Amino acid sequence: MDKKEKKPQIRFIGFNDPWEQRKFAKVFKKISNNTFSRAELNYEKGTTKNIHYGDVLIKFGELLDVDKDLVPFVNEEIIINKSLSEKLTKGDIIIADAAEDETVGKCTELINLSDKIVISGLHTIPSRPVINFASGYLGYYMNSSSYHNQLIRLMQGTKVSSISKSSLQETTIIYPSSFEEQMKISNSFSQLNNLITLHQRKYNNSKKENKCMIKSIDKATLLHEYYAHWVHIYKEGAVRKVTMSKYKQTHLWLEKICPTLIISDLSRITYQKLLNDYAEFHERQTTMDFHHQLKAAILDAVDEGLIDRDPTRKAIIKGKIPNQKKAKFLNQFELQTLLSNLKLNNEINWDWFILLVSKTGLRFSEALALTPNDFDFSHQQLNINKTWNYKENGGFMPTKNKSSIRKVQIDWQLVIQFSSLIKNIEKDKPIFIYKNVYNSTINEILSRYCKSSNIPIISIHGLRHTHASLLLFAGVSIASVARRLGHSSMTTTQKTYLHIIQELENKDIDLVMRSLSGLIN
Repeated sequence: MDKKEKKPQIRFIGFNDPWEQRKFAKVFKKISNNTFSRAELNYEKGTTKNIHYGDVLIKFGELLDVDKDLVPFVNEEIIINKSLSEKLTKGDIIIADAAEDETVGKCTELINLSDKIVISGLHTIPSRPVINFASGYLGYYMNSSSYHNQLIRLMQGTKVSSISKSSLQETTIIYPSSFEEQMKISNSFSQLNNLITLHQRKYNNSKKENKCMIKSIDKATLLHEYYAHWVHIYKEGAVRKVTMSKYKQTHLWLEKICPTLIISDLSRITYQKLLNDYAEFHERQTTMDFHHQLKAAILDAVDEGLIDRDPTRKAIIKGKIPNQKKAKFLNQFELQTLLSNLKLNNEINWDWFILLVSKTGLRFSEALALTPNDFDFSHQQLNINKTWNYKENGGFMPTKNKSSIRKVQIDWQLVIQFSSLIKNIEKDKPIFIYKNVYNSTINEILSRYCKSSNIPIISIHGLRHTHASLLLFAGVSIASVARRLGHSSMTTTQKTYLHIIQELENKDIDLVMRSLSGLIN
């Protein structure tokens, strides 16, 4: 039995019933979800409201009142055709199982649902409690630091953090057996949230006033405090939000695995032990990323005289056995099979988006930001000079780096096809943006095509890898591939496609040997 009684140290007056502790799998059952195309959704009428992963992503950490949010409708016959018959109800929760920032593992609890609701999109785990909980309790508990600390150990990935459904089943849910006490806790947190909202403006003003104040750092400072200070001074405002979230994750892990380590006590041995503790829960590449972020701060501490010698020298990078990886790219035959199954009609749709990324290797955000002005048909070029902020509220953003501003050659077929497709679209408007768009939507469409084509399932970013891989196999130089992809240096290209480069080197060795063996003595 995984049901246990808990004795919390702090209680509301008048409550003496025990608290209970159960595994996630004993508290929730999974709810089905699917993805609908833009043509299947309607913002004006329909039988059932549809919540998308992206609609709730910005609401993680809150209670979601769908009745007050603008979400599209989908008709019942479409739901039946997709074998998606289960509807959401009040009290259901939605958990993010993959994200590029700190929202991974966060939960939204649904409230005040007067209409039929379904959930669509990848990277979410919609679940329904099998136990009667007071409204709001689960939403607040599962966004608490206590529960989130359980999830940190389960997170995997480098660029995108994720939590597997099987790992989530083993987390622990703690709750008072008294429904009235649950309600008391929920109401208290609700009042606290309202109070926080009222004082948010005052806090922001205070934060601006104190921003110039620098915390005193000396040899007795804790390592995780020094690192947080270093990130604040050197990285805030200098790196993108996604990158900043990785620095924050590193700080959380420092607090967890070495909460009392003083910076002056950092030696090669203590640093190696720190890396080993981190590597118990992460693959080698993730540990390497952790090491690189931490090393940059530590070297600055050495320069400042806080540490006598570089403790990161000759560090050994370890990691747990990697999980079986999904395919990252397709071979030429598989790509041709995929593209031959696309439905390329006379209007812009996501099938055209898939074709364009396959033939250009653009990043997802770069392709979303394309406008008619970016097509130079006379020179068969795409001008890449901006990205689309699809993770927040939309809008144009700068490219990832200066090298990402580039011109990408396109073939004559794309020239003919897109010159006709975009002729009636406003010159400065994104050609693929209609409403909010999410990476998971396109990935789901691509996944369905991969399944029906009987080829490995890849992501939209996998099409970028596919494009680069085919160019390298065709003999295009690393320098040219790096420029086409918008990499800041050839080193990035070499690291990303090392396995392909090694395979090409083996072919070159065979060619050299054949050439030498043909020489006459």
